[in-house]
Amino acid sequence: MSFISLFILAVGLSMDAFAVSVCKGLAMRKIRVSNAFIVGLWFGGFQMLMPVIGYFLGSYFQRYIEAVDHWIAFILLAIIGINMIRESREEEEESASASLAVKDMFPMAVATSIDALAAGISLACLQVNIWTAVSFIGITTCILSMIGVKVGSVFGTRYKSGAELAGGLILILLGFRILLEHLGLF
Repeated sequence: MSFISLFILAVGLSMDAFAVSVCKGLAMRKIRVSNAFIVGLWFGGFQMLMPVIGYFLGSYFQRYIEAVDHWIAFILLAIIGINMIRESREEEEESASASLAVKDMFPMAVATSIDALAAGISLACLQVNIWTAVSFIGITTCILSMIGVKVGSVFGTRYKSGAELAGGLILILLGFRILLEHLGLF
């Protein structure tokens, strides 16, 4: 996987975390760098952990799925992307709380990184250096989440659905690229 593809994957996966961070920023009365950093660490940390779990699951089963691994990568990324696009079109059901307590952040960090678990399975199929990939994904998510907190405090939820839509499209296009590369068309 090229650096550009890895960057695109990292940005696409981080869009859910960015969208939730925007809501966090909207809920906070006063934004401090330390608060934005805490949000970034939660989301970035889980975006690093989940692909590692997915990668090892995918690696374990790789010998059984090797002939169709490119299709699995495409299908998983397409499903994640379509789900993100669908979520971008739904009405906002609840607003995020300003709390940074473990009981509030843990479920959000897990929820925003479930797609990264599936992406980790795709990374195993592509035989990527997982430590480089997850570091890049985690750092990208941390930075974008911190920016999301600030964006939320300044602009509100105006960009939340757009971020989810963009993330979904990015992941679908990346899935197509993986498929086309394997078929020798890219």
